Amino acid sequence: MPATISEVATGLATALATVSGLRTYNYQPEQLNPPVAYPELTTVTYHRAFQGGDVVTNWNIGIVVGRYTDRTAHSLLDSYLSFSGAQSIRAAIEADKTLGGRVQTLILSQGARITALSVADAEFLQIEFTCEVHA
Repeated sequence: MPATISEVATGLATALATVSGLRTYNYQPEQLNPPVAYPELTTVTYHRAFQGGDVVTNWNIGIVVGRYTDRTAHSLLDSYLSFSGAQSIRAAIEADKTLGGRVQTLILSQGARITALSVADAEFLQIEFTCEVHA
């Protein structure tokens, strides 16, 4: 039986929580207290194998780093976008590709969609990563 959307979201948030100093949620929080990370479901693809097996979900992993004009926020980009290291988002997500046994495998395929996010008259620096999960 494939993992539910909630189980995958919780597994991704748990993996992200291994990055020191990063607050994590399994949904986009109402209030931002950066740095904060959360998964956001983008697509579900059914029937990738017989009998409904290999349901594939695609996720955007949003990382709100800090205020857009804050130098500290911009300096965190290197760490979060690194292939490896204690603050690498890729390394955190792929450290346990089964999300604690919830899914078959996953891959964090890309990152670096860096944008400004406007919330309550403030602009934040945000990075988006793309994750493919095979449930």
